[in-house]
Amino acid sequence: MSRTVINFWVDCTLLTLFVVLIWVSTVIRFVFPHGPSSADWYIWSWDLYQWINLQFMILSMFMSTVVLHVMLHWTWVCGVISARFLRRKDGSRPVMDDGTRTLYGVGLLILLLHVLALAVGAAALMMEGPGP
Repeated sequence: MSRTVINFWVDCTLLTLFVVLIWVSTVIRFVFPHGPSSADWYIWSWDLYQWINLQFMILSMFMSTVVLHVMLHWTWVCGVISARFLRRKDGSRPVMDDGTRTLYGVGLLILLLHVLALAVGAAALMMEGPGP
């Protein structure tokens, strides 16, 4: 399978997941009653919490597919960054080999995951329980 066909199917998957995520989020936000009053309401035998779990599953698949999409275009991303932002004093562009690009990509992914983990940790630390 050619790289173009793979990119096409990854993009089609992203579009499909995005539309389904919008639809599920709209159902959760505008169809179900808010708060505790949604306890006895069902859509196609699914309660609100099952719909919220579905939303998280779709979001996880969407996120994973976005990472795959960026990985497939990583050479292009590195080329744009080096052409626009990494000029040497003499005006030439640095040339990165595949190993360097891979290290930058893995480093960026690790950095993003750490920022996400810190944000989740901060939210967990700032959570307040019900009052007395």
